[in-house]
Amino acid sequence: MLEVLGTHAINADDPPRFWVAHPLGAMRQFRADPLRFVLAVHERCGDVARFRLAHNNCYLLRHPDHIRHVLLENHLNYGKQTLGYKKMSLFLGKGLVTSEGDFWKRQRRIAQPAFHRKRISDFADTMATMADEMVAAWNARIPREGGEAVDVHHEMMAVTLRIIASTVLSVDVGEREAKVGEAVSTLLEVFNDSLTRVVPIHEILPTATNKRWEAARNYLDGIVYRTIEDRRGDPDGGRKGDLLDMLLHAVDEETGESMSDLQLRDEVMTMFMAGHETTANALAWTLYELARHPDILERLQAEADAVLPEGRRPNFDDLPALEYTGWVINEGMRLHPPAWLIARSASEDDSVGRYRIRKGSIVFFSPYAAHRNPTYWPDPERFDPERFSPEQSEHRPRYAYFPFSGGPRVCIGNHFAEMEAKMILACIARDYDVALDASTEVLPDASVTLRPENGLRLRLTPRASKAARPARSA
Repeated sequence: MLEVLGTHAINADDPPRFWVAHPLGAMRQFRADPLRFVLAVHERCGDVARFRLAHNNCYLLRHPDHIRHVLLENHLNYGKQTLGYKKMSLFLGKGLVTSEGDFWKRQRRIAQPAFHRKRISDFADTMATMADEMVAAWNARIPREGGEAVDVHHEMMAVTLRIIASTVLSVDVGEREAKVGEAVSTLLEVFNDSLTRVVPIHEILPTATNKRWEAARNYLDGIVYRTIEDRRGDPDGGRKGDLLDMLLHAVDEETGESMSDLQLRDEVMTMFMAGHETTANALAWTLYELARHPDILERLQAEADAVLPEGRRPNFDDLPALEYTGWVINEGMRLHPPAWLIARSASEDDSVGRYRIRKGSIVFFSPYAAHRNPTYWPDPERFDPERFSPEQSEHRPRYAYFPFSGGPRVCIGNHFAEMEAKMILACIARDYDVALDASTEVLPDASVTLRPENGLRLRLTPRASKAARPARSA
């Protein structure tokens, strides 16, 4: 039970207060079940609520106009000087996710061309090939009769890791896949645990956890720095056509400067961390919803059959025709947004609607909660991809749905992620049925991202009309 003494506002211009009688405010409730917490706060207080986490005065916003105000209209007042981003910078450095001010603007200017739709279209074949190779590996081990229970989260983590390593660094993780994946998981695990610790003294001690965290960071750093060194030392310029290549040779149009090795490392590490687990989580949760809704899976498969006749591998030109596939992914991210909570810090007093936001406060908004706002999402817990049809989307406010954040700080890799998810899901739908299994257990873990705790086992069965076959040519 959430122990709330009241939801009153002390002053007329303060929003309703989610008050918990404890020296640390609502910290215990937030740590125990953060998803339930954000839903309960909005249920009791409405679109704008105020509460306390330890010594921090906090607000939680849900209305699209208020979110647009913070992320877009007055974004300069809302920085990333929060505990979470400060701790994230320990392993991401000053990448686009964590940097601020003029430095961020410069890095964004340099990096933006690399993520233009026409540039990332070159990665479509890599994504489709690796998705097809994953399905081919399934074909080699999964019985055609009865199928097999598979941890789809593990599978999605593996394929997105291979894709991000190839498209960012032109690295084939191969035998290192398990170790790289373990290093990424270690960084995320330790980071999440540190977020909710009130006294951070343990973080500077040489504990076993800290040593494990440092070893994981150093291992990934070694891969990145060796790759940068090899590229810089290549007499032919080290042109590979990957994202590192684009960043290595990019120049700021205003200053003529390029990125240092440290800046390249920070941006590559940011892409590696942000572009790997988030897409894997989105796909795993989407597959879970498809397993629960066979009618929607059947329509998805019909689209895959029409767009990819005779089991053809998808390519970039197929993306517009995979329209329903995109709706399914969007609906999966509506219910299970990988970035389930976003935070900003107010540098000056401000107001949202009729409520005051106090200087120095932390302003939260949760896509997980906002995507369940019944004002914009009727019957919000129902999985219904039709919500993203042009007819239903036309009059919906822009910030009623924001899985990639928004405003100037919108995720730079959003188009990359959308293309990757479409390629992978189309390959799966083309060849496999997905169903719940007796071993299926759903335990959401709202850590840095919204992931299924202990994996997500679903039964995969080769479609009756599709004979198992090796990876296809384009």
